[in-house]
Amino acid sequence: MKEKVILAYSGGLDTTAIIPWLKENFDYEVICCCIDCGQGEELEGLEERAKLSGASKLYVVDITDEFCDEYIVPCVQAHAVYENKYLLGTSMARPCMAKHFVEIARKEGATAICHGATGKGNDQIRFELGIHALAPDLKIIAPWRMTDIWTMQSREDEIEYCKKHGIDLPFDASHSYSRDRNLWHISHEGLELEDPSTPPDYDHLLVLSVTPEKAPDEAEYVTMTFEKGVPKSINGEEMKVSDIIRKLNELGGKHGIGICDIVENRVVGMKSRGIYETPGGTILYEAHQQLEELILDRATYEMKEEMGNKLSQIVYEGKWFTPLREAVQAFVEKTQEYVTGEVKFKLYKGNIIKAGTTSPYSLYSESLASFTTGDLYDHHDADGFINLFGLPLKVRAMMMQGLEK
Repeated sequence: MKEKVILAYSGGLDTTAIIPWLKENFDYEVICCCIDCGQGEELEGLEERAKLSGASKLYVVDITDEFCDEYIVPCVQAHAVYENKYLLGTSMARPCMAKHFVEIARKEGATAICHGATGKGNDQIRFELGIHALAPDLKIIAPWRMTDIWTMQSREDEIEYCKKHGIDLPFDASHSYSRDRNLWHISHEGLELEDPSTPPDYDHLLVLSVTPEKAPDEAEYVTMTFEKGVPKSINGEEMKVSDIIRKLNELGGKHGIGICDIVENRVVGMKSRGIYETPGGTILYEAHQQLEELILDRATYEMKEEMGNKLSQIVYEGKWFTPLREAVQAFVEKTQEYVTGEVKFKLYKGNIIKAGTTSPYSLYSESLASFTTGDLYDHHDADGFINLFGLPLKVRAMMMQGLEK
């Protein structure tokens, strides 16, 4: 009986060419697995294509709700943003996908998992760290790193390889952006984006959004509610998290929200330039943070910022299945105990503008914050506070004066 390999299958040219390559070079039975994280119409026609290419079976596993509830929500609660811009759309999805590749490998009795990530990117790390953490006994096959037997270097090479193996597929050799899409975002790399001095061709590039210049001239008001840091409703309508993201994507895309042009530092050491469209995610992050401003005390807020930065690094580097991620997430979850309330804002030409935030757990005191004197605050107390708070500065200044004399 042939050994089985689970192929992380997207239906694109790369993973389609890998099917006959695995059979030819390893004599595996190839079982394709496509993980649905909300990429929509990209999944159409996959089964026919996989079997035409020589796969014995195709799994399509819908993990959209799991992805939203167990991976996106913790990152939103932490306000995890990599290098101040990237909202981790691909990074969050990969460990969840790796988990299901392992589950199907166990179900099928497979001995290996194969992925089509390149040797220059982050995804190879994210997939493989996830597999190592969950199934250290499984072999991992990464064709793009096996240059002794993977000799294809271009789309033309892959198309020709498929034709030689009797696979006539609707792909052409024309160059296009390299994209990754799920419910949270879509990323774009390649073409003019490879030159940081060149502006993006947004008219050709954008999929989920319009540019702020093309957004409506009328602002749109939106109201959201949260319960313990989890989004619960939009404009009075309760929805599950995945549907909230879908609705926010629609609203954000319409108003030019969440288009990010970034040169980021990959885990492997190189810089890469990409465009991320995250319309709904950008709104969700901002709305959640507006609510937190009312509720978290200063010391907790400062520490949570540090934990959010740490989580962004953990997720970006593919270290989801680690004790560190669990510990950081546990801290963040504790901070969300009272993050409950309503956030109102308006969307206008790429901007998210505050329009009022309320919470039963708000620490904002109008009597304290106003310029009138309240019962809880005596202005004279500030004298002693400033003297003590500034004492180290004063002592040092006196010492410096003594040295100058």
